Amino acid sequence: MTETITYADFERVDIRVGTIVEALHFPEARKPAYKLQIDFGPEIGIKKSSAQITVHYTPEDLVGRQVLAVVNFPPRQIGPVRSEVLTLGFEDDTGAIVLAGVGQAVPNGRKMC
Repeated sequence: MTETITYADFERVDIRVGTIVEALHFPEARKPAYKLQIDFGPEIGIKKSSAQITVHYTPEDLVGRQVLAVVNFPPRQIGPVRSEVLTLGFEDDTGAIVLAGVGQAVPNGRKMC
């Protein structure tokens, strides 16, 4: 476990649900990755992300899938892609990433509470 934070610290991290509307191979990335476009609803819109999730997912598996992402980090340049959100996931036993998601569909853009 890492250091303890306050609830106010947690509230500053804006985690939202969005639906992947496009997933493409990202051959320019140093590690295997996909370029994602994620729809976070009318308030936030469609944002770009790069995700190293190629072990468990194909681009076809990803389109239409709801995922969780941090939407209030500053954008990060990853090769030719400007990643605007951090798509969340967990490492499995081999270190491959499994996406974090929701158990039932919720409207895009809803904030984690």
